Amino acid sequence: MTGAPASATGGSGATPVRGGKLGTAAVNQASLWNIANLLTMARLVLVPGFVMLLLHNGGYDPAWRSFAWAAFAVAMITDLFDGHLARTYNLVTDFGKIADPIADKAIMGAALICLSYLGDLPWWVTGVILFRELGITVLRFWVIRHGVIPASRGGKMKTLAQGTAVGMYVLALTGPLATLRFWVMAVAVVLTVVTGLDYVRQAVVLRRQGLAAERSAAAQEAVEAAAEAPRGGEGAEQVSGASDRVSGASGARGAAEAER
Repeated sequence: MTGAPASATGGSGATPVRGGKLGTAAVNQASLWNIANLLTMARLVLVPGFVMLLLHNGGYDPAWRSFAWAAFAVAMITDLFDGHLARTYNLVTDFGKIADPIADKAIMGAALICLSYLGDLPWWVTGVILFRELGITVLRFWVIRHGVIPASRGGKMKTLAQGTAVGMYVLALTGPLATLRFWVMAVAVVLTVVTGLDYVRQAVVLRRQGLAAERSAAAQEAVEAAAEAPRGGEGAEQVSGASDRVSGASGARGAAEAER
């Protein structure tokens, strides 16, 4: 990448940071039309196609439901690869950060709603899963300025269980396999609830730590300003300003605690 023109990298032509990891400027050089984003776009395009296949001919034709299952399987496979490719080959873009979770929720939400509409899946199951996914999205925005909660093993197991269970419901299964899909979905629902509660706990802890760090930084700034300030008007103004920032941070913390 070193020395490549801006037009070739899709960015501003900034020199990558030496030492391995790319800086923010280098990451932003990734072209919008990279393989990771193309996979995400393909998954978004698959959503209406999947819905039409699943609901075709009344939604109970085994052949058309098999086609719908194939579309769903392709969407799940692309979900496994696009994020990995983006991180591995430094193809992270602002579009990908927004579009990838939307595509994930769109295909899963469409499948759950269609299955409940057809009477194959209870509406409360669809409600629990969708409520959890939307709630987690809101929590991400709530704590985004304090940090990012990494994906846990439980979350990955939840995604796998949901994908497997929904895929089994999309297929027109009968007999023992129809019974098996019920239990797979039960596991998926339990993991959905448990991991959702754990995510809430982590979000609350992360936010508290972030607020505490902000207060500590403001207090340290006030101490440094007091230590370095000369006697007289300018130093007093610096100390006063730092003290006001500490007071403001404490007030914001109190308001945040009151909201909870």
